[in-house]
Amino acid sequence: MDDRAAIAPTLPPSNPTSSYWQDPPHRLATHRTTSELPESVSTIIVGSGITGASIAHNLLNKPGISSVLMLEARTTCSGATGRNGGHTKAASYRAFLDNVRDQGEQEAAKIARFEYNGIRAVHTFAKKHNIECDSWEGDTVDIIYDQSQWIRAKKAISEMRRILGENDAATQYKFHNASETAEKFLTDGALGSVSYQAGSISAYKFVMGILELALIKGLNLQTETPALRIKWSGGSRNRWTVETQRGSITTKRLILATNGYTAYLYPRVKGIIVPLRGTVAAQKPGSKLPKSGLKTTYSFIYSNGYEYMISRPVGSAFAGDLIIGGCSTRAPDEGLYEWGTTDDTTMNHDIRQYVRDSAAGYFGSNWGDDDPDGRIRKQWTGIMGYSSQGFPLVGRAPGEDELWIAASFQGSGMVLCFLTAQALVTMMDGGEEEEEELDGWFPRAFRMSEDRLRHKFQGRLHEKAPMDLELKTSCEPQS
Repeated sequence: MDDRAAIAPTLPPSNPTSSYWQDPPHRLATHRTTSELPESVSTIIVGSGITGASIAHNLLNKPGISSVLMLEARTTCSGATGRNGGHTKAASYRAFLDNVRDQGEQEAAKIARFEYNGIRAVHTFAKKHNIECDSWEGDTVDIIYDQSQWIRAKKAISEMRRILGENDAATQYKFHNASETAEKFLTDGALGSVSYQAGSISAYKFVMGILELALIKGLNLQTETPALRIKWSGGSRNRWTVETQRGSITTKRLILATNGYTAYLYPRVKGIIVPLRGTVAAQKPGSKLPKSGLKTTYSFIYSNGYEYMISRPVGSAFAGDLIIGGCSTRAPDEGLYEWGTTDDTTMNHDIRQYVRDSAAGYFGSNWGDDDPDGRIRKQWTGIMGYSSQGFPLVGRAPGEDELWIAASFQGSGMVLCFLTAQALVTMMDGGEEEEEELDGWFPRAFRMSEDRLRHKFQGRLHEKAPMDLELKTSCEPQS
């Protein structure tokens, strides 16, 4: 893993695999607000996914913000957000015991509530602003096949209820035994299952909706304009310079919302934030599955990994389609060579085949026949970002003036990014009272610090938390 973590990220390649969510492209896909780049702006945001879009929205709704420029290397929302599995699912119980051990009960509770509130905030915002993004709220189920996972789930949820309270919204889980699981969720061979609140959404359409609001407020969006280098000019200027192939722009404040690509522009986080390539497929359901679509979203949890899956809701394009991903541990060396790569132009053959076949395998006799035109509608890959401690890195880069980072969302961007953007804007522009309020709901474990940059990544794929893809990590201070 050391060798994989040490690989320097590249710019996002210009010809990625074609994502289901980006077909057809949104009208903002190649948007450039102005034909030429400005020479200077007050704030530059690099990245147009859910993090960058949400930061822009929060900034532009504050008084006194004069000019915000967003740079996107490819088309709008063409990174991880526009290439995900469509889930808004936290599975907080899966990491809760680790968080209690490493962070303490109070911080573990704060993380669980933050994740739950992040899901609700995304769907509430979509509804409030009439963003057409196939937003669906309902139950999810974790189908568990491994005894140790089943025992750990019961222990974790018991601890969550003890610490947060049985009536807390974040602790509302329901257990189902093997026969109930087979009957209710159409899967055989499981030890049992756990159901709880979650949702699904077209993250691509959601982000486009946020950006449309930000453009009305004055955002300057520049697509197909990769940031090539960043440079600090001290002294009387106190400005950052961002170099692009279309010219250079100076700014007082620079924000990197670049997730797994962050170390390309800020090499200090190389080996701290490590890219991971995920694989996703859109499939037509088998003939025996409900014609109106499945009633819940799913994760399928086994001893050393899992898959996650949504059913496209009624009213959406290709309603009933199954979007399934994960499976990285099914590749040689448990997916080792998916780490450290920023190449989303291709996919691993073994993972591609396993993703193709896994849903039919889980539903077994309940699957039926494949669609006459074939099972797969589209398969694609995307690049996520992971940290040694399993948490995002959010805040001012240590020792840097007005360089801010929000990255490394552990494959769970639709749960973490939206409220993280709000937190980052408070860190940048909030007063003492707002900072104190922020400490009440934003996890300290997520904040950027000098200490966190001393811990290099030593992870391997495992079963920790079915959010999108996950890992087990150990932390080793860097010399």
